[in-house]
Amino acid sequence: MKPITVETMVGGKLVRLESGRMAKQADGSSVVWADGTVVLATAVASKVMKPGIDFLPLTVDYQERAYAAGKIPGGFFKREGKPSEREVLNSRLIDRPLRPLFPEGFYFDTQLIASVVSIDRGGVSDVMAVVAASTALYISDIPFSTAVGAVKVGLCDGVFIVNPTLDEQENSTLDLVVAGTRDAIMMVEGQGSEISEDVFLEAIDLAHKSIIPLIEAQEKLRTLVGKEKRPLPAVPISPALLEKVQSRVLPALQDALMIPIKQERQEKVDSLFSDAKAYIAEESDITPVPTDREIYSAFHELERRFMREMILDRKVRADGRGFSDIRPITIEVGILPRTHGSALFTRGETQSLSVATLGTSDDEQRIDALEGESTKRFMLHYNFPPFSVGETKPMRGPGRREIGHGNLAERALKPVLPPKESFPYAIRLVSDILESNGSSSMATVCGGSLAMMDAGIPIKAPVAGIAMGLIKEGDRIAILADILGLEDHLGDMDFKVTGTENGITAVQMDIKITGITTRVMRDALEQARIGRLYIMEKMKLALPSVRNVMSPYAPRILTLKIKQDKIREVIGPGGKVIRGITEKTGVKIEIDDSGLIQIASTDEVAAQKAIEMINQIVEEVQVGKIYLGRVKTVADYGAFVELFPGTTGLCHISQLEDRRVEKVSDVVSEGDLILVKALEVDRQGKIRLSRKEAIAEAGAEREVRVGSGR
Repeated sequence: MKPITVETMVGGKLVRLESGRMAKQADGSSVVWADGTVVLATAVASKVMKPGIDFLPLTVDYQERAYAAGKIPGGFFKREGKPSEREVLNSRLIDRPLRPLFPEGFYFDTQLIASVVSIDRGGVSDVMAVVAASTALYISDIPFSTAVGAVKVGLCDGVFIVNPTLDEQENSTLDLVVAGTRDAIMMVEGQGSEISEDVFLEAIDLAHKSIIPLIEAQEKLRTLVGKEKRPLPAVPISPALLEKVQSRVLPALQDALMIPIKQERQEKVDSLFSDAKAYIAEESDITPVPTDREIYSAFHELERRFMREMILDRKVRADGRGFSDIRPITIEVGILPRTHGSALFTRGETQSLSVATLGTSDDEQRIDALEGESTKRFMLHYNFPPFSVGETKPMRGPGRREIGHGNLAERALKPVLPPKESFPYAIRLVSDILESNGSSSMATVCGGSLAMMDAGIPIKAPVAGIAMGLIKEGDRIAILADILGLEDHLGDMDFKVTGTENGITAVQMDIKITGITTRVMRDALEQARIGRLYIMEKMKLALPSVRNVMSPYAPRILTLKIKQDKIREVIGPGGKVIRGITEKTGVKIEIDDSGLIQIASTDEVAAQKAIEMINQIVEEVQVGKIYLGRVKTVADYGAFVELFPGTTGLCHISQLEDRRVEKVSDVVSEGDLILVKALEVDRQGKIRLSRKEAIAEAGAEREVRVGSGR
């Protein structure tokens, strides 16, 4: 049971990799320790490949155990349930750098599970899960032969920090995750506060250097406990079959790939595949007789080769554009009459309907994470209905892809949001993808930015996004701007970049080859910057600036600060007072422990009325000020006068008039409105009033005019 361990330093902190103590029946298992954070990862692959499979059926699950933070799960069942959004996102974070490194032809069911079993505020459970999963694969008998490392990079006060803690992340202007091998970068994901391309590249270069000790530790652990790798199955595509299909579909397939309209192109390609399948079925000289799936694999391989050759050799893309050209853009803003803000953004055959909705703090999302509870005031939800690509499928709620795309767009827009202190609204953005042919998440960023501007949300600057692609064959490289779905599917990279005119707000890079160099990334970032600015100009033409007036259907939130000792008076016993204000005005009132009151209503007059009512409750008596108060009680020695709700003072019989008064009731009665001057507020809070001094200063006419007629 004694584990085999290897230790290394990353960002000045100790990281320990171990194997041999936990989960020994898995094909590969590892435990990564980083201070108080511990992640267990396992890798298991089936020994039998299902017939007809021509892809890698890889499943990756990241899971957080509540006990890791000494917590008991909430809810009725008191146990972990379906994956949270954070768990889904971290599952994708592990999947994306590892999937491209599995060898071609390995199509066995494979499952990676990364479990967080202990956690502190180190903030590295996600990147350590990538390292743990890579280690489990690398030391197993699964034919995965390249170690992958991952780190985070933050930027605080101009200084880069590798694997910053949660406290450091809160003050960082950069949140970047980089995963890679010894020789190349496999994945980049992060957000920044309008960071320049040079700073991003510097951070990526630092991250790659910081990854090397993690890779060396995995290599050392493999020499100690690594298993012999399984042999790979034969290459699934027969050269004879490939040649036969090519003889049938050329040059028609090449011509089909040049059809600019997606649906027309796909119909022609589908027709050619059906023709090739029928042709092969009639040709009996290939033995054994190929299956439909084998024919499709050969056809798909030819489609991939032709598309790549067309770009690298002929310097032309499927829709006829040059490498840096952006598809035609059309924009409509404010198209939905009853929403708070809306935009329809169309780029080529990709279209996003983005809608912004404003709410109060009650509408903020409550998050119960291992590190503690928090709230989220900005939410972006991305929906990808099947009709957007002309398909049918059951609607089962958002999948991992939709959650991932929505998170990317949310991170892209978050840096330009106004602070809560000046704009105390909860904001929800929804992007419904109505058409899709590549870059739908970037259309979401553009449309979401415009929808917020249409809603009157004072964002710092509009944000545009663009997806870059890559075709690489040996030393021949083509970087493509604003990629089509075909170029994403058959290409080598999907590199999404978002930002304002001043800098980058988010990036996400996924590749299908064994990595790219920083030189390629530099060229892609520069091309993305030029394309982003072009798109920004189109957005400005549609909506030059944030609207000055919000939608009449959006809530108006007015804020008021009261003393903490007055909170109880505003709320009242059992909430009676605040409930009464709400019923009279129709507004929504929220009070926090600091005394900050938020009043929300679509009727600004009603909101102002509520503020007046609250001010009357919390108002404090000012000595020397004259008030118009109502007589509440008449006593032998004077009258008790209510100056405002909840505040009453005594006007002594000697202070009623400038003459001797025999009986108080000779001058005032209960219910009368009289003028009084505040003479004193003693230490016990008792208020002494004078009617005679108030009349002497203000005159009796005002009291008679507004009084009871006495």
